[in-house]
This record gives sequence, structure tokens and C-alpha cells, in this order.
Amino acid sequence: MKRIFVLSSLVAGYFLNAQSIGNSPYGAYGIGDVKYDNTVDISSMGGISTAYIWDFNNNFNFRNPAANTNLELTTLKVEGTNENNYYRSDFNNIKSNKHSTYLSNISIAFPISRKVKFGMGFQPFSSKSYDIVKSQALPNSEVTQVTNFHGEGSLNTIQAALSYQINSEFALGLRSNFYFGKLYDIEESAFTGAELISGYSNSYRVSAFNFTLGTTYQKKLENNHKLTVGATYTIGNSGTLKNTYTNSTYYYLLGETKAGETIIDEQVNYDKKFLPQEASLGLGYGKDTKWFLSAQLDYKKGESINFLGSPIFYQDSYRYSVGGWYLPNYNNFRSYFSRVIYRYGAYYEKGGLQLNGTNINKYAITAGVTLPFQKSTINRMNSIDLGIEVGKRGTLDNNLIRQNFINLRIGINFADKWFAKRLYN
Repeated sequence: MKRIFVLSSLVAGYFLNAQSIGNSPYGAYGIGDVKYDNTVDISSMGGISTAYIWDFNNNFNFRNPAANTNLELTTLKVEGTNENNYYRSDFNNIKSNKHSTYLSNISIAFPISRKVKFGMGFQPFSSKSYDIVKSQALPNSEVTQVTNFHGEGSLNTIQAALSYQINSEFALGLRSNFYFGKLYDIEESAFTGAELISGYSNSYRVSAFNFTLGTTYQKKLENNHKLTVGATYTIGNSGTLKNTYTNSTYYYLLGETKAGETIIDEQVNYDKKFLPQEASLGLGYGKDTKWFLSAQLDYKKGESINFLGSPIFYQDSYRYSVGGWYLPNYNNFRSYFSRVIYRYGAYYEKGGLQLNGTNINKYAITAGVTLPFQKSTINRMNSIDLGIEVGKRGTLDNNLIRQNFINLRIGINFADKWFAKRLYN
């Protein structure tokens, strides 16, 4: 187990420094394409997490830090995502594809006591990765204008979560979130016959904290049924986003070395409200170790952020999710597939970004399985999680871009008793 942990950490370290995170073209705005904060098992259920208390002892819920009543083992997760995006626009009949693979989660969690559980994890938070060239002839002229739009970079988050079980029904949780990273955008315009290039660059440097509060209530009913209610609220914004905007003219020497640069305008802004307040409410119903179904509403408050010298205003956004899991018979060791956990879900997201008077919305259906290792028992459930997400974002209306996507996810979950006290020497 410990050798596996060291190997996993080395592999994760390599990908953290080398990975390229793909994203939607709508990620060109603001702080990029924000990734939904969840793991393979949760994303396979449409993102339901607020009222999701795992029935077994090997899983930690970071999304709602209160929902960890049953964690009894030290668990290590390493997960990756493969994004496959297919873009289309009626503007000049544009079609394009983009594929990328990256580390999407690494976490460790363990019980401190019967009532107190702790977890730490890393996830990408947002990303930019686009390079667009637009060429057009000026009217009544032989001059052609070529404009290049380029963006790159990512923001990451490190999370630390603590759960406390008040009694058999109520629990509270707190998660701290530290965000860090750099993002960069540049728009360059050049004209035939002109030596100088007009450049508008925008860079973000982020170092900030916020906190997520969570609570759960679970009522045991007759015949091993249960009703679960959960809620979370993300508050606070300690730290800053440093935004540097520069408008200048220059030309390039060999490679990408600028020369003869003249600064026309330069602005430095410090933004403390770029991390929006968020809230979530979930309701779930199920039968112990057999099945679970949940519905969830997520809310994110709209904020504004400076982008290429002008503010961008985000609307309030909402996400509606439904999903769950089904386990045929975890005690049936004669049939492997009776011990496989099957997950399903769907969601609809009213996005916070509006372009050309059109909301950029998103929806998808999801599915997945948890495959226990062949010799894994219910008290030591090591497993492989597989998930798929198929959906659409955006629209062809008003010359915008429709993005169809197929996202594949895989994760490995190791569980064991690392810190148990010995009863005998």
C-alpha cells in the first residue's frame, strides 16, 4: 500500500508540472473554463454530492465536507480525465476538434476519531488553452488585417476538509480552498505593409482562499431505507487576483522576442471578488448498501472581472442535477458483476456567461461503474472508478459556437487502515 502511495505521488507530480488542460472556447473569458469540483464517482452521478453519504467505509466527500459519516479507512485517490470536444459555428462554417488528457484529482483522507474525519486534495480549478487567427480584407482597400487571439495557463486548488459527526443524524463540515496559478491572454492585430503590431495583453496572478461550510441530516427509516438532506455554502475571499493589462505596439525579431515596444496604456488592478459565493441544497433517498437516488440544486452568484481593459459581468448561474447508484449484491463472491456499483445521472446548467444577448448553457448525461479489485472485501474496498459524460454547451444562434463533448474519467481508490493503534505488541 505504501509503495503504491509513493509511486502514485511521483506520477502525480510529473503530471502537475507537464499536463495540458483542454477547455471550451468560452473559457477565453475571465479566469477561464471553470472545472466542476468533483471526483469520478460523483461526476458519474450527474454531480450529486450535497446529500451523498457513501454507505461504505472507503470514500471521502470533499464537495460536502459534512457527508463523511462512514469513513473508517485511509483512502488515496488518483484520477485522470480525457476531454474530447467537437466545436461548430455557422460563422464561416467553422468546425474544429480538441482533445486533452490531464490529472484531475489526487487526494488522501483518513479518520482522526470515530466522529472526526480529515481529507486533503488537489484539483484543477480553471484553464485557458486557445489560439485563434482571424483574417479579413478592409473594405475599399487592398489591406488585410490579421488578428491573433491566444490564451494559456491554469488555476489550481488545494483543499483541506474536516468533518464532525454531532450525533447519529447530524454532521457538520468545513473545507478550506487555496487557489493559485497564472493565466494569460493576448490579442494582436497586424496589417499588410505595416511593420508594427498592436497588442492587447492581459495577465492574471492568483493567490486566494475561501471556505465551504457543510451540513447533513440522515434519518434511518424502516426496512433499511434512509432519507438524507444536505447543504453547503461557500464564503470568504481572502487574497487577491492581480490583473495586469497592457496596450502597446511592437514588432518581433526572430522567434517571439519583442522589439521597439511602445506602451500606450497599462493598468494594474487587484480584484478580491473573483471567487463567487456558492450554495447547494440536496435531497436523497435510498436503501442501505443497495441503491441511492438524489436531486440537487447549485447556485453561484454572478461577479465581474477585468478582461483586456474592460469589465466582464457574469450572471447568477444555476445547476440542476439528478443521479444515484445501484449495487446488485456486495456479498455475492460467485458473481463479480453483482459486486460492481453502477452509477447514473444528468444535469442542466444555466451558465453565468452571456454573449450577444445569448446565455451559454450546458447539459449532459453521465454514467459510470466502480469496479472492486478481485480480492477486495467490503471492509477493504480497493477499486477502479470509470465514468463518462456526454453533453452539449453553447448554441449556433447569433454566430456563436456549439460545443459537443465526450469526457472520459478514470480513478484508482486505495483503502486500508494506516493509522490504527495496535491492541497487542
